[in-house]
Amino acid sequence: MSAYTKVLVGTDGSETSLKAVAKAAGVAEAHDAELLIGCAYTPLESRASTYAADELGEDAYQIQGDNPAADIVRAARERAVAMGVAADKVSTKTIEGGPVDSLVKLARSENVDLLVVGNRGINKFASRFWGSVPGDAARRAECDILIVHTT
Repeated sequence: MSAYTKVLVGTDGSETSLKAVAKAAGVAEAHDAELLIGCAYTPLESRASTYAADELGEDAYQIQGDNPAADIVRAARERAVAMGVAADKVSTKTIEGGPVDSLVKLARSENVDLLVVGNRGINKFASRFWGSVPGDAARRAECDILIVHTT
């Protein structure tokens, strides 16, 4: 088995997704791999009114500015570095769009060999809107995928 060289983990800022970040950090550290932390977002001006934070539930991130994902990946990066991944091996990327499309596209464009996602979406409403992130990512990813039990 060859070692992983580049690991991508998706996060939405929820506590469950940060468990996936922790697992990805451990894998990256064990393989001396680069860790890329990605977060999909929808620009503020194009969000539907049904996307209000009160409907998304308590795990949802607070919507601030046009790219709320920037704060999410910054916090996730800090967590990965605190877990022991070398700071120069951790990068972040935000990408506009739905979670699955964004992660699959990012994995392809960044030549990722392992995609890490949590087994649970942010909540029932979002999963009805976006679909099952782990299931859809597993079907569409062109690299290995690790689905972390986060609940």
